[in-house]
Amino acid sequence: MKIKSFLARPFANYIYKGIRKGMATALADQENILKYLVKTGRNTDFGRSAGLDKVNNYAEFSQAVPVRDYEQLKPWIEKVKEGRHNVLWKGKPIYFAKTSGTTSGTKYIPISKESIPNHINTARNALLCYMAETGNTRFADGKLIFLSGSPELERVGGIPTGRLSGIVNHHVPKYLRTNQMPSYETNCIEDWETKLNKIVDETIDKNMTLISGIPPWMQMYFDELIKRSGKKIGELFPNFSVMVQGGVNFEPYKARLLESIGRKIDTIELFPASEGFFAFQDSQHAEGLLLNTNSGIFFEFVPAGEIFNEHPTRLSLKEVRAGENYALIINSNAGLWGYNLGDTIKFVSTEPYRLVVTGRTKHYISAFGEHVIGEEVESCMLKVAAEEKVQITEFTVAPLVSGDEGKSYHEWFVEFESVPGNMPEFAAKLDQALRQKNVYYDDLIAGNILRPLKVTPVRKNGFIDYMKSIGKLGGQNKVPRLSNDRKIADELAKWTERLETA
Repeated sequence: MKIKSFLARPFANYIYKGIRKGMATALADQENILKYLVKTGRNTDFGRSAGLDKVNNYAEFSQAVPVRDYEQLKPWIEKVKEGRHNVLWKGKPIYFAKTSGTTSGTKYIPISKESIPNHINTARNALLCYMAETGNTRFADGKLIFLSGSPELERVGGIPTGRLSGIVNHHVPKYLRTNQMPSYETNCIEDWETKLNKIVDETIDKNMTLISGIPPWMQMYFDELIKRSGKKIGELFPNFSVMVQGGVNFEPYKARLLESIGRKIDTIELFPASEGFFAFQDSQHAEGLLLNTNSGIFFEFVPAGEIFNEHPTRLSLKEVRAGENYALIINSNAGLWGYNLGDTIKFVSTEPYRLVVTGRTKHYISAFGEHVIGEEVESCMLKVAAEEKVQITEFTVAPLVSGDEGKSYHEWFVEFESVPGNMPEFAAKLDQALRQKNVYYDDLIAGNILRPLKVTPVRKNGFIDYMKSIGKLGGQNKVPRLSNDRKIADELAKWTERLETA
């Protein structure tokens, strides 16, 4: 056993014990965080505007601070960008995380001195929990790769600004720098395809033990390695033992990634965003991700069906129930107040608080009142793909609205690793699965308002070409699973197969 893996074991056990204790104090920790946020926020421009000096409990807080999205917070962000102090949080942010989010334009998310540990320590804690539970510390001695954005930062209002993954890169502990791949110079390459080739050049002959990234971009990395070496990833990297992923639901990508590896491997799922690191997989045996209840964020939960109401129901952690779909609202020590993250979650356990991410509040289809959500289409696709023994590379769904009754339908754009032998049968099974999952969709089909869904195959690498065409290839970018319009669908039509599908 080498020195890093040897020293990691006692530290992992120490952190793991602390996290286990925190499971029992989650509600008290959340109350204390709210008190701290309110006390600190009172002396900011936002706090004075909201009357935080008169807030003494959660009920008063929810009255004083409305739920808002980025566009509603933007006027305050603009003041920070002008160089003003004490706007949303004390002082000035130490960074802006710049993101071209899937539901908005370019966003500048503040990161404060107080909030940066949330981004850094949570990923660390996920790995340490894994080490403590499994005893596998050997990967700490090998090469570790984090497929991320460029660490080069610009300045906006005097504040260092860049992609979150690039910012975090500057905080990798010194003891891991010698293990980290790729090189700093390669990480700074902006063009994803050029960068990917350089990453493969630098890693193909190394002792890779941990690989981390967003699943579709990890798959591109694996594909290029296999193309160059003629070997599966597990053979090419015999000591590769841990895969860490986040940013999208892992399940639709899991089968193909594991097939590319060619053997069993442990996986760790994370729930990070530019706005904060919200949850992480703390166990290889328990379902869901552990909510980060003591890391500077006070969480609120709005029933998903109410998120666009003027005055939605708002719940604190102690009020949530397992199995319900909630929009996630955060209040943080970076100055985000009543912030609608845009993600929906569902608790699979409340002792401790573990959740799964179910979709995006703005990614749904309700062109006819069906309100189909991401969790439903992903569940149906996984079920039917498993039954038909086909692998899915990527997919997205959009409505096609026709003026003729009974002619409208949902169109599923699917990139298959191998096309099903009977496409109409595949589409029919998918339609039936969705009817069983969503009663409103079932009623629309039964009433001849909609005709059964259509599957449109996307040619190989079609989604990659689409993302490249809109300047969002690689990094933290991902394809929206659902759209309520045809913007993505019409663009994807350029990369579809010419097949009769339904």
